[in-house]
Amino acid sequence: MSAVVVARRLTVGYGEHRVLDGVDTFLASGGSIALVGSNGSGKSTLLKTFAGLLEPLGGVVEVLGGAPREASRSIAYVSQFHRNALALPLRAIDVVRMARFDHRGRFTRSSAEDEAAVAEAMDTMEIADLAAVALRDLSGGQQQRVYLAQALARRGDLLLLDEPTSGLDAAGRAAYLRAVESERGRGVAVISATHDIGEASTCDRVLLLAGRLIADGPPDVVLTPENLLATFGVGLTRVHDQLVVTEHQHDHGHDHGHSHDH
Repeated sequence: MSAVVVARRLTVGYGEHRVLDGVDTFLASGGSIALVGSNGSGKSTLLKTFAGLLEPLGGVVEVLGGAPREASRSIAYVSQFHRNALALPLRAIDVVRMARFDHRGRFTRSSAEDEAAVAEAMDTMEIADLAAVALRDLSGGQQQRVYLAQALARRGDLLLLDEPTSGLDAAGRAAYLRAVESERGRGVAVISATHDIGEASTCDRVLLLAGRLIADGPPDVVLTPENLLATFGVGLTRVHDQLVVTEHQHDHGHDHGHSHDH
C-alpha cells in the first residue's frame, strides 16, 4: 500500500517553541491513526504540520511523497475552531461547497461532479435537510456536521480531523464513524486528534502524546492504564464498555480530579 504520511524524528511547534519532539510514524492509504492526549500535548500542532499549515521545527515529514504544502489539494483538514465562517451569512450548503474551490477555482461555475460530491457529503452526515439554513442558526453539533461534510466533499486522499466528534450527539457520532469507515474503504487515510478513548479504539493505531510520544501501536496494546496515566496524569480503567477515572495514591499532591472528560 502506498505511503500517505511519513514522519521521521519530527519536531513540531511554533517559532522557537517546541511542542512535541521525536515523532516517527507511517500511514498507508486506507489506514487510520488516533492522536490522543490532553490539551497542550501536541495533537493539534502535529495535525497542522501534516496539513502544511506549520513548518516542522526538525526532522522530516512527507505527505503523498512530498512536502505537505505541495499536497494541499489532496488534504481535507477540519480544525477545532471555525470563527470566520460564523461571521458571514453563509448557508450550510455554501460551507460544504467551499470544499470544491481548489478543484475548480473560486469563480468558476460548479460542475456536476462538484455538486454530486457536495450532495453525497451532506447525505452522509445527514444534513441534507439543513442545506438552506444559515450556519449561524445551527446548533454546535449541526455546525460540526457541516464542517465534517465539507471535509468529505473535498474527496482528498488524507483526512485530518481535530476533535471531530466534539459537540456531536449519538446520531451525529454514528454518522461520522460510518463516514470514516466509508472513506477508508476507498483508500483515504485518516488522522484524528481526540480526547475520546472509545473513538481512538476504532483506529488502526494510536499515538499517545504528552509533549513527547508516550506510546505508539494498536489500540489494544497502547491503551493501557499505565500509558493513559502517563498521558493524562489520571488513571483510566475499563468498566463494562466505558473508561472511567480511577484514583491513584501516588498523585504527588496534585488534584487530577474529576474535571477530565475523556
